[in-house]
Amino acid sequence: MAACRDPAMSILKGARVVLGVTGSIAAYKAADLASQLTQAGSSVDVVLTESAQAFVGALTFEALTGRAVSGGPLAMTSEHRITHVALAQAAHVAVVAPATAAAIARYAQGLSEDLLTATLLATVAPVVLAPVMESHMYAHAATQANLATLRGRGVHIVAPEHGRLASGAVGVGRLPPTQALLDAIRAVLGAGGPLRGRTVVVSAGGTREFLDPVRFLGNPATGKQGVALARAAR
Repeated sequence: MAACRDPAMSILKGARVVLGVTGSIAAYKAADLASQLTQAGSSVDVVLTESAQAFVGALTFEALTGRAVSGGPLAMTSEHRITHVALAQAAHVAVVAPATAAAIARYAQGLSEDLLTATLLATVAPVVLAPVMESHMYAHAATQANLATLRGRGVHIVAPEHGRLASGAVGVGRLPPTQALLDAIRAVLGAGGPLRGRTVVVSAGGTREFLDPVRFLGNPATGKQGVALARAAR
């Protein structure tokens, strides 16, 4: 397994992450998230809804994480513990990516009709939610009300991006890049860190000091180090 070389991601090492995947074409992107979390040193417990399994199989996630995948109805673990309770108690953070409108509605209304929503309701760990759906569904008053309800309960919402959607239309509703999701998870896990409440200013990129209108002294810096420092300080 590759070591986590990015200092900004070191907080993920040793973290227990419950990754919920719901029924969206974006479900395949959750495999990359699971892989990146695992490579960063996290233990990732994937929970697939029944509809998610129509898009991506459990074996994919088991191969990437080295851990058993949970899904379907409420059940008992091999140690005779209730699955959703065991997952909820072990989690340092719960992530739902992608999160469909239906899954968001069930969670907001407290309906524990499947393993994922039962786990979310049972955990006291912070929850990160990444909504994915068609633009009109995302903008609908019901969806926005559900998201507002969840925000009010302390759920961290990662806003969807603008781009081409499953229908072929272009609009807001795409799953953000894996790095954006990793940053959100890391920020939640590090919320109580030593930089909490502080404002950090980072200057990054190449510099030019002009000697005259034509000549200058400069350097070929890319700014990557500054970006890494800014991410680490979030």
